Amino acid sequence: MGWSLVVPLKPLARAKSRLSRAAGEEFRPRLALAFALDTVTAALACENVQDVAVVTDDLLAAERLAALGARIVPDTPARGLNAALAHGAGVVRARRPGAPVAALNADLPALRPAELELVLHSASLFPRAFLADAADIGTTLLTATSGRELEPAFGGASRARHLASGAQEITGPKAPSVRRDVDTGEDLLAALALGVGPHTALQAPRLVAGAAAPEGSKRLPPPQVRASGA
Repeated sequence: MGWSLVVPLKPLARAKSRLSRAAGEEFRPRLALAFALDTVTAALACENVQDVAVVTDDLLAAERLAALGARIVPDTPARGLNAALAHGAGVVRARRPGAPVAALNADLPALRPAELELVLHSASLFPRAFLADAADIGTTLLTATSGRELEPAFGGASRARHLASGAQEITGPKAPSVRRDVDTGEDLLAALALGVGPHTALQAPRLVAGAAAPEGSKRLPPPQVRASGA
């Protein structure tokens, strides 16, 4: 069976708050939505992904993501990120008992399906596994194979918590796009350099032309755009 991915997304008005300095408070929600759209587009294009469930209460995001083919799951617990992920995994397995489940960040605008496929293949060898973010502090992906609970511990220094919980860290495949989450202006620079999806690329010219570069950093470069599904 293919993987079922669970993607959590805050209401856009509160999403990606650390990007306000780089993107501006008015533009930040549009950028957060673009990240999520590119993340889900790439995930759905991955051959060993069966479906994607997005846990969100944001009506605009739900409409746009459902149009891509994602299943929308309301954040019924409303108790934060990890409760939302556990709830999403439960909803998925109520529909697909025994499905391998993965929690995936919604802020991976450079995500490439082929790299995600490599990571998921490595994860399938362990009951629970995770991929650290580019900073080796947080987590961008957490997986649980059939019969195992996801046990998410995202937020802050989650790499250490997932290690302590017994999850296997995935270190083999070279998959920079799966590790490149975006929380800050510097993260966005790195994602643009990797090549972002079409939704983020559509928003990026405003950042490139304006005063969106983080203080003390170089101006944001023109985005390298990857083809949808590349």
